[in-house]
Amino acid sequence: MTRLNWGMIGGGEGSQIGPAHRLGAQADGNFVLAAGALDVDAEKGKAYAQSLGVSAQRSYANWQDMLEGEKNHPDRLDLITVATPNSTHFEITKAFLEAGFNVLCEKPMTMTVDQGEEIVRVAKASGKICAVNYCYSAYPMVRQMRQMVAAGEIGKVRLIVTNFSHGHHGDATDADNPRVRWRYDPAMAGVSGQFADCGIHALHMASFIAGDEVRSLSADFASTIDSRVLEDDAMVNFRMEGGTVGRLWSSSVAIGRQHGFDIQVFGETGGMRWASEQPNQVFYTPVGGRTQIMEKGEAGLSDEAARLSRVAIAHPEGFPLAVANIYVDLAAAIRGQRRDSLPTAEDGLRSMAAVYAAVDSAVQDGKWVDARPPSLR
Repeated sequence: MTRLNWGMIGGGEGSQIGPAHRLGAQADGNFVLAAGALDVDAEKGKAYAQSLGVSAQRSYANWQDMLEGEKNHPDRLDLITVATPNSTHFEITKAFLEAGFNVLCEKPMTMTVDQGEEIVRVAKASGKICAVNYCYSAYPMVRQMRQMVAAGEIGKVRLIVTNFSHGHHGDATDADNPRVRWRYDPAMAGVSGQFADCGIHALHMASFIAGDEVRSLSADFASTIDSRVLEDDAMVNFRMEGGTVGRLWSSSVAIGRQHGFDIQVFGETGGMRWASEQPNQVFYTPVGGRTQIMEKGEAGLSDEAARLSRVAIAHPEGFPLAVANIYVDLAAAIRGQRRDSLPTAEDGLRSMAAVYAAVDSAVQDGKWVDARPPSLR
């Protein structure tokens, strides 16, 4: 099978997310890194792209040069990944969609709801794929949970409890570290800190597994370190279109927690639990029965879980392979095979609407507000 041409913007040397994308995109032989504008420092970015095997001609100083050089290139790119700072996602994603490229954008997709609405409109008009990297939804055992809910194996979902909480920003003496400070600066991060950074992963996961969307929410935000403008701790209650009740906690000051992303789904006839730090397992309890541990790679799992399992049972599959599964689904979608599990621009729009709703609710002491974007109400 011919490999697809892939281009990357951002994610250069020293980037936190760049290596996961490069490992993920190329893990299955679906993509080859053919072009890149990898760093805000033009010469550094070009040199690093060439060290990764990109030709000098397709190693660009910035995304504008890359757009100009690639839009009429005879060996056209099949996919662009946008892994730049949050405030640049909108203009880069929009420009490449309008030029007829498929795009995978890091989250958050945009900084405002209006921008999100515009990306959805442009993606539909272009007929191209616009996906958002909610990669936790691509763990095999998360797909197993989704299939079990869809098949009615725990009955109607009544309650979801999820959190994404860590303690890596809990040291007040480190608050001025540039790698930390920007996350709580409205000029860089937007209207929300921790909820927009991590909480929306948990919120997307709730919708993804339940097969339902958030309708309304009530939020309480706190900046526990005085120098921070934006919240470092958030508690969000939500209700879904189908009546499911949700509880979400997201924090960056929970010292002692490392990654801290987990989800529990409780239905009429059973419950399930998954944690990103033990991603190979789902704990499943049927009503009136004993708790069972379901293992990635074992017999009897759904086709979707089996399809995305890479290594033998009892061998861990980590974050880069979850990202790789997003690229597996992207390759299939580009080749016209399937796209039903991909997080889309609409998911990115719903997330940004939820962020703004949570901010609105928090300043009104937890008032319940509509969490849906205007176009989807």
